[in-house]
Amino acid sequence: MKKSLTIILSALLAGWINTASAEQVVVQTKSMTMVLNVENGQQPRYVYFGTRLSANDLAHLQSPRNGRMEAYPAYGMNAPAEAALALRHADGNMSTELMATGIDRSSQDGADITRIHLRDRVYSTTVDLCYKAYNDVDMIETWTEITNGEKQTVTLTTFASACLPIRRGEVWLSHLYGSWANEGRVSEELLEPGLKIIKNKDGTRNSHTDHAEVMFSLDGKPHELTGDVIGAALCYSGNYRLKIDTDDTEYHYFIAGINEDNSEYHLKKGETFCTPALALTFSKEGLSGASRNFHKWGRLYKLANGKTERRILLNSWEGVYFDINQEGMDQMMNDIASMGGELFVMDDGWFGDKYPRKTDNSSLGDWVVDKNKLPEGIEGLLRDAKKHGIKFGIWIEPEMTNSVSELYEKHPDWIIKAPKRDAVLGRGGTQLVLDMSNPKVQDFCFSIVDDLMTKYPEIAYIKWDANMPVLNHGSQYLNAADQSHLYIEYHRGFQKVCERVRAKYPTLTIQACASGGGRANWGVLPYFDEFWVSDNTDALQRIYMQWGTSYFFPAIAMASHISAAPNHTVYRTTSLKMRIDVAMSGRLGMEIQPKNMTDEEKALCKKAIEEYKVIRPVVQFGNIYRLLSPYENKGLASLMYVDDAKDKAVFYWWKTEQFQNEHLPRIKMAGLDADKMYKVHELDRIDNRPLDCEGKSYSGAYLMNHGLEMPYTHDVDWSKKVNWSSRVLYLTAE
Repeated sequence: MKKSLTIILSALLAGWINTASAEQVVVQTKSMTMVLNVENGQQPRYVYFGTRLSANDLAHLQSPRNGRMEAYPAYGMNAPAEAALALRHADGNMSTELMATGIDRSSQDGADITRIHLRDRVYSTTVDLCYKAYNDVDMIETWTEITNGEKQTVTLTTFASACLPIRRGEVWLSHLYGSWANEGRVSEELLEPGLKIIKNKDGTRNSHTDHAEVMFSLDGKPHELTGDVIGAALCYSGNYRLKIDTDDTEYHYFIAGINEDNSEYHLKKGETFCTPALALTFSKEGLSGASRNFHKWGRLYKLANGKTERRILLNSWEGVYFDINQEGMDQMMNDIASMGGELFVMDDGWFGDKYPRKTDNSSLGDWVVDKNKLPEGIEGLLRDAKKHGIKFGIWIEPEMTNSVSELYEKHPDWIIKAPKRDAVLGRGGTQLVLDMSNPKVQDFCFSIVDDLMTKYPEIAYIKWDANMPVLNHGSQYLNAADQSHLYIEYHRGFQKVCERVRAKYPTLTIQACASGGGRANWGVLPYFDEFWVSDNTDALQRIYMQWGTSYFFPAIAMASHISAAPNHTVYRTTSLKMRIDVAMSGRLGMEIQPKNMTDEEKALCKKAIEEYKVIRPVVQFGNIYRLLSPYENKGLASLMYVDDAKDKAVFYWWKTEQFQNEHLPRIKMAGLDADKMYKVHELDRIDNRPLDCEGKSYSGAYLMNHGLEMPYTHDVDWSKKVNWSSRVLYLTAE
């Protein structure tokens, strides 16, 4: 009788739902529009995504043909197709059939939010498709909220954030890949029939080998300043999977979300599973246009303290590594202060009592000052920083421990470890990952920051590192049935800690470092002010890495440091001028031992820091225009930043190769006001004579249609000649 009643109620519900007519749901920002057709009793369908439409165009939109336009395709009723959602009901049924039941609209924080409610035709599982459209930036965030309304646990096996059909043509995919010390490399490829997968399964960091951000150039090979481009960024700190399925229809199907490998999720009765947001943008101004959209959205709404200028700092790591001592730190503080710097950061090697941190094989978790290295403690360091008129920062690695540590001796049950197996050890042969799914571990990680800031509130900066992936799957906290939740619960725990830190210390500057650029993602950045692009500070390789990273992340978030030569990673010797000019295109800092520099080198850095303070607002808050990519292999790379008023701009020109009788293109600028006159001033000048354009004024039209000729080499004394050349020009409207 109960089963029959359920069938009757389901039929009545379906009959009621089908009485409603279809509604055109318009989700739009100032320059772009997304349209879905929502008919109660049916799956919502995409109709359009692109430039903003007029009322007339909306009224006469064509329906897409020869494609699967479901907004959130579920597995089971069209099994051959790729699905965004797949689940197993308690009775073993693996099929899901979602239908629309209603729409809600609201406003929040300068954005309009649309919720499309879906429900399975037979079961009580519901899904909300959520769309957040910002009013002043061209970005739409979309995510799903999956709720188990059934009496027993439902098992989620696929749970993407969104699916977007993209019309076939000559569509090119741009995405980032790499490895440690070679992050953010750009790959461009024509989308062909088949399945393209971009994924990460690191467990703790997610942007070394691949990135969870992509761009689609819709009308041929990607160009920086022209062409229709869709940009997409998954705002998640954990394992992800991006899929592009190209089958026999007229569409590519882009599906993005949490990586479901070994992560099936047991959704309990009444529980809601929220997927991370997928941020979508559209631009008719090429890759750089899409980047500008990401940068503005990021600075205004995502990045911690995204409206605040970043300080110029010296980090101790490449200067002294683990050789921390009171006198050495004081000397480095004095040196960076004398060059005009604003902050000194003491990196790894300052802590440990029973097990002093002398190298990378001990002490993580024992966050007490090593009194042998620092007899006056952090108090003494803060006193010295104040004496030199600068701020002080410190390095920590809260999510990790070593098998050689007091923390591990007290809490061996806090580490990630497979049951019945030995723990897999990482960096230094002893490193272990703490289980962030455990609330006690979360409390401990929060206490690391909280204890430091409570005792030493003058600390202005924290470098938060994470130097190990999850190598062995297993939680000593999660129950046996939910071991597959580890990857998801790790990042839920990490987020909870970050939320607590930010609630108590909202203006504290925190850098996300994870073996270099392992945490360059929009899931982390709401809690961090910046990220370390790479442990590789070589100027030439940084041009390539920072170029790719700038596709999705603004200069204010990209820590870029002047380091020593030969470089400590690739052993290349580049000129100090080149190293300065590359570092000045991001958040400028230094990663060097100043006492090993000559007075002339210090003077050049002092001049660069002084000039960077002038251009800092343009670089950190300006609009990027990438002009010539190093990946085009033309021996040159060039980009520029322009402020919103188009009154100020900074132009960068870097040679990437040096040949005799070489032929380089003249670079046309972009983003300027054609009718304004711009005065040219070269920064970081080392030449004996100024450029022939120095101090002269040119129209924006001339600079954008013609450009300025740059000398291929520097006019310096014979003893100072090197095989590197770079230029930074500051343009000011008259």
